[in-house]
Amino acid sequence: MPSRSSDVPRTVFVTGAARRLGREIALALARAGWRVAVHYRASRQEAADTAAACREIAGESGLFGADLADEAAVKGLLPRVAAEMGSVDAVVNSASLFEFDDAASFGMAAMERHWRTNTAAPILLAQALHAHLSGRDAGPASGAVVNLLDQKLFNPNPDFLSYTLSKSALHTATTLLAQALSPLVRVVGVAPGLTLTSHMLEADEFKALHALSPLGRSSTPEDVASTVVFALENRSITGTTLLVDGGQHLMRFERDFSLMPSS
Repeated sequence: MPSRSSDVPRTVFVTGAARRLGREIALALARAGWRVAVHYRASRQEAADTAAACREIAGESGLFGADLADEAAVKGLLPRVAAEMGSVDAVVNSASLFEFDDAASFGMAAMERHWRTNTAAPILLAQALHAHLSGRDAGPASGAVVNLLDQKLFNPNPDFLSYTLSKSALHTATTLLAQALSPLVRVVGVAPGLTLTSHMLEADEFKALHALSPLGRSSTPEDVASTVVFALENRSITGTTLLVDGGQHLMRFERDFSLMPSS
C-alpha cells in the first residue's frame, strides 16, 4: 500500500507526533520508508525535532501546526500537507485529549473538548484523505487511516468518562468509516494497553501496573508503533481494531491505571 510506482515515496500524516507515542510512531514509519508529515498543537520545538529525525531517516518530512479542536483548522490540514509534500497516502490519528472526569463531575464542556479532538478531528481527517485520493483518481485500498484507541474500551471502568466516551465513539467511527470510504480508503483501529508512564505514576507503580496482564507485560511504544506500520501496509485489513496490550483487555480493572492503588 498504496498502489503507486515503487519509486514514488509514500506520505503519512501523524497527529500528535511531537512527543511520546506519536513521536515513536512517526520514527517507526520513517524507518519503514514513509515520508512523515508531523502534526503538533503547542509543542513546536519538539515537533521540529521529530521532523528533523524523520528527515534524517527518510530524506523528507514536514511540520504542520493546528489545534484539532478547531474545525476550520482541521479541514485545512490535509490540503496543507498535500500542497507542501505533493501527496498524502495515510493518516495516523494519534493525538488525544486525556482529562479526568467521572459521573459526578461530568459536564457538556468537558465532553465537547474530548469529542472535538478525539473523535471529530479524526473523522474530518479521514474525510479529507478520501477527498484527496478521489481527486487523484487513486485505486482501491490506496489510502489508509489508523485511529489510536484504548484497551479500556474493551475493559471499561468509570474513570475519565468523557475521554472514554470519545474513544468509544471513535471506535464505532472506525467501523462506519471503513464502510463509507471503501474501497479507496481502509480504516483500522489500534488499541494499546498501558504503554508510557505519566506524572500520575511513579516509576515503580508504572512497572507494577505494566506487568498486570496475562503475558506479564503490556504494550511498549515499539509494539504499538510496529502495529501501526503493519496496519498501514497490510492492504487486506479494514474496519477492525488490533489490540496491542499484552492481554490487559481480558482482565478486570475497577479503576483507570493512573488511579489504581500501588499495593
